[in-house]
Amino acid sequence: LFLDRSDAVELPIKFTPGYAGCYHCQILLKSSCDVRVYEIECVVNTDHAEAELEFLTPAYQAVIQDIPISNMSGQNWTLEAILEGQGFYGPPLINVGLGETALYPLMFKPIAEC
Repeated sequence: LFLDRSDAVELPIKFTPGYAGCYHCQILLKSSCDVRVYEIECVVNTDHAEAELEFLTPAYQAVIQDIPISNMSGQNWTLEAILEGQGFYGPPLINVGLGETALYPLMFKPIAEC
């Protein structure tokens, strides 16, 4: 079934989330000859934030910085960490319960002076 733009109908939806998180809803459309259910998932993120960390340590000595991650959403989070750069280490996954703050232990262990 192919529809051209003249067959399209706009369905404006206003969504005003209170917090970051994942929101699910169903839209039920009924007519005398058809019933349709659309499932919508909206993911809301907080404003993009940038941070800068500076690590100072002698060569071959590790330094660990605990980075707080706060979950103010309505569900538990399992986050995957992707670390780029030589000498950085940390757990590949971290779980943050709803309403909790977890600490992500980012380690820097230089193998040479840099």
